[in-house]
Amino acid sequence: MLTTDPAPVGRLTVSLRPATEAYDYDYVAQRLADPALLVGAVAVCVFRAPFLAVPVGGTRRGGYLSVAGLLGAVEARSLLADRHGFPHVRVCWSPYRDACHTVEWGEPAPPWWEDDAVVGRFYGYSEAAIAAYCHRRARAGHDPPHPPAP
Repeated sequence: MLTTDPAPVGRLTVSLRPATEAYDYDYVAQRLADPALLVGAVAVCVFRAPFLAVPVGGTRRGGYLSVAGLLGAVEARSLLADRHGFPHVRVCWSPYRDACHTVEWGEPAPPWWEDDAVVGRFYGYSEAAIAAYCHRRARAGHDPPHPPAP
């Protein structure tokens, strides 16, 4: 069983837990092209809320975790930094007060306006999961994203 001593940051506690404890474990597990990556995955628990961090490998070239507070993001980065499958772990600060910071690892992600299928493949999702996601977006009337104007 994975146990990592929680790292207190003021009143904040950030810890690593077994992957299966993550709230989104089943959701992600059903969509990965290579479910074997879950062997190296962990749940990052911030404010007692565990979310899945899946390592890179196979077709999965990067990953990310959203964290509301900057201190939590910094501590999550620290806990993932020495783990196999989490290369180049970094904190990406959000410039907006109403948006989360992210902890990212692996290669830099494609731009947000990139085709949804390209982004899905980057994160190692199966073709079936990507097609289902694109279909749901189209049915909901969401237009594909457009790049920012120059």
